[in-house]
Amino acid sequence: MTVTKDHDFKKLVRARMAGTGETYTAARAALERQDPTDHAAYDAARREQDRLVGRLFTDGRLARVPARRKVRVGALLEVLSRFEPGRVYTEPEVNEVLLGVHEDFAYLRRELVNYRYLERAEGRYRVVARAPERAPVERQEIPDWEAVWLPGFLARRPARS
Repeated sequence: MTVTKDHDFKKLVRARMAGTGETYTAARAALERQDPTDHAAYDAARREQDRLVGRLFTDGRLARVPARRKVRVGALLEVLSRFEPGRVYTEPEVNEVLLGVHEDFAYLRRELVNYRYLERAEGRYRVVARAPERAPVERQEIPDWEAVWLPGFLARRPARS
């Protein structure tokens, strides 16, 4: 039996175990071969994201930008959920969405582009069509549940309240 040392992924595995009754090994294997359109895995990843960033947002606004990268990326994914996949945004439209989240909209915009959640071309922005391939060094600073949540978000295009 192989046990992962990644804390975030272990939580995602345990959440799946609790929901399905699977053993750790079975839940881990299922998550590793996960289909991005699997609603149960997406929902588990969404719950993990909500747990992680829930304490950072008050009334839909980010109180402070987290210093820890994994937590910051979780917050960025929450911010990304305010955008509609497939829609093209002008820079002022992006700024307006981000101002609703935090006063430092330029920093958030730059981070969303740097982490390849938003694409920018000729002053226009859009949510990426596919989850970016991550280099090993990048994966160290990104929560494992991003690999399930982001493709699910892009495939399902869920409405956010």
